[in-house]
Amino acid sequence: MLKPAILLISLLASQPAFAQFYERGNTVDDLTQGVTWLRCSVGQRWQTDTAQCIGDAKRLNFEEIEQVIVQANEQLGGKWRLPTKAELQQLLCEECISKAVRDNAQNEEEKLVPAMIDQSVFPNTAAEPYWSSTKNWIAPRNRWSVNFMTGDSYGRFFPQQRLAVRLLRDR
Repeated sequence: MLKPAILLISLLASQPAFAQFYERGNTVDDLTQGVTWLRCSVGQRWQTDTAQCIGDAKRLNFEEIEQVIVQANEQLGGKWRLPTKAELQQLLCEECISKAVRDNAQNEEEKLVPAMIDQSVFPNTAAEPYWSSTKNWIAPRNRWSVNFMTGDSYGRFFPQQRLAVRLLRDR
């Protein structure tokens, strides 16, 4: 009787007190924001056996994004959409250091280069700007992007420009 209790206690102790993400195959529930994210960028494909996103992220303009959202809603069900700037910024992770970067670093400075998103949750995310649905209030023709290489946000992109895309839906 004592062994099952010790096993249960050790399992509970190994779990984080709070986890932001709950992984469900090709999607992940964001418990903080109350949304479900696609783990792969648009253009990539989820590979179940390796739990990785394979292929390259496609860079799309807003007209193409509208078509992708219609397709995602038909194929995956639900109401998929482009995230807001604030939602994308919540994915930034300055503390996340890519194991590949750390292992291949030539010096101490290179070891400190952060991967700006948790690659275990969102594998193979491109280190580049991603579209948000948020309009720039100063220049309403422009949209905001969040850059997963630098962690910066920019409101200078026109809807006809092509950037990487990640979709989510409300839970």
